[in-house]
Amino acid sequence: MQTKQISSEADIRAAYHQGVEAVVLLFQKTFLELGERLQQVEDQLSKNSSNSGKPPSTDGYEKPAPKSRRKRSGKKSGGQPGHVGHTLKMVEKSDETVVHSVESCAHCQKSLRAVKAMGVEKRQVLDLPEVRLLATEHQAEIKHCWVCDKFTQAAFPAGITQAVQYGKRIKSQMVYFHEYQLLPLERTGETIHDLYNQNIAEDTILSACRELAQKVAPVQEAVKDYLTYAAKVVRFDESGARVIGKLHWFHVTCNEHLTYYAVHAKRGKIAMNAIGILPNFKGRAIHDDLSSYFQYGCDHGLCNAHHLRSLEFLLERHPQAWVKKLKELLLEIKATVEKAVSKATVKLSAKTLANFSSRYDAILKQGFKQCPNPAEPEEQKPKRGRPKQSFAKNLLDRLHDHKEAVLAFMYDFNVPFENNLAERDIRMLKVKQKISGCFRSLRGAEIFCTIRGYISTARKNEQRVLESLHSAFCGQPYYPALTPLSAG
Repeated sequence: MQTKQISSEADIRAAYHQGVEAVVLLFQKTFLELGERLQQVEDQLSKNSSNSGKPPSTDGYEKPAPKSRRKRSGKKSGGQPGHVGHTLKMVEKSDETVVHSVESCAHCQKSLRAVKAMGVEKRQVLDLPEVRLLATEHQAEIKHCWVCDKFTQAAFPAGITQAVQYGKRIKSQMVYFHEYQLLPLERTGETIHDLYNQNIAEDTILSACRELAQKVAPVQEAVKDYLTYAAKVVRFDESGARVIGKLHWFHVTCNEHLTYYAVHAKRGKIAMNAIGILPNFKGRAIHDDLSSYFQYGCDHGLCNAHHLRSLEFLLERHPQAWVKKLKELLLEIKATVEKAVSKATVKLSAKTLANFSSRYDAILKQGFKQCPNPAEPEEQKPKRGRPKQSFAKNLLDRLHDHKEAVLAFMYDFNVPFENNLAERDIRMLKVKQKISGCFRSLRGAEIFCTIRGYISTARKNEQRVLESLHSAFCGQPYYPALTPLSAG
């Protein structure tokens, strides 16, 4: 992108011929524009993962000092009373017992072989047995009928279609390593070889992923229908990744128990319409400030973690009184809600709600006074669209226009303060991209979405991943408990 030239040589010569006043005005305009550009560059360089939406991976070597918003609880570090630990314990019945006999007295060296032991001290070692692939040979009998003089062959079990093929458990591990642990194809093959001394082609791993995606697709469709028509509060997020070398967008729709992924070439309304959830959703959608979400008629809830990071940026770069007040107010409301929830209170009192709401309005009013609308120079022609505003003014406009969505968590305790769950669900895509690079095909990206959605849903419902994959290969994929739906 070419940088726009502030003052051309022709402008300078024209001002020179017009006189001293024209030169002064030109210099003032030039320095003003240079100052604005410098401030924009400094603001951009000052953004990091703690005061903006940038990921921690972009912080570089000079990472900002961590600033936790958590308050000290006063409790000692470590496990708290009542915490269920995971201490290594002896099993009740061991698989193998090795007896170490006393041959002689350790003091006088007298032989004790004929003496009966009066007791034993037990110690157990938990380890893996030698792991190898188990080859099961299926033999289908062929018999000759002496009546009709024809031959009949027994049927092989369902799924046994090749002369030599891999079984369900080893295919479950292929998918587990590649799609869940996010190992590239080559490293997945190396892992299988190291574990079982078996060479596996990359296409075999991809074939196992395709097969599993087909088997769990009905589960994901059921999850999608539930999130669309039955769920009351649903979280949304999106993140970019390259598919066949071009930027695509991965969209996640989720709640505490379900996850659904989709991939599309677009980010906004075109993609959301194609996915088909938001056009039919009637609950409350939790998301960031992306304008496309507000084009749907459902209720909305905004991620206040984004707002706190934006306020933190303003405190660092452009401190104003209203910024600190608003940050403290949001955290105060959050703490009040958490305290009410801990006491099993259904909602805040009308007086408390009115107090928080009026304080919120007063702080925004103060902010608008300190961040007025930008004035357009009279000599310039009016530009199309909204005039360029400061970061603070844009934030104030969003907080004012979407007040109900910002404070939704205050009125309804089912609405979260932030959208961290969706951000965690979409984060695995970025990890996949860092490890393996871009997707080689759109179909591969779609398979990844289907399998990851199934795995994420299983994990949220405390299911073991390998068992869930194996049951899917067996034709019995894990289905989360879903309330019966009615799309009407």
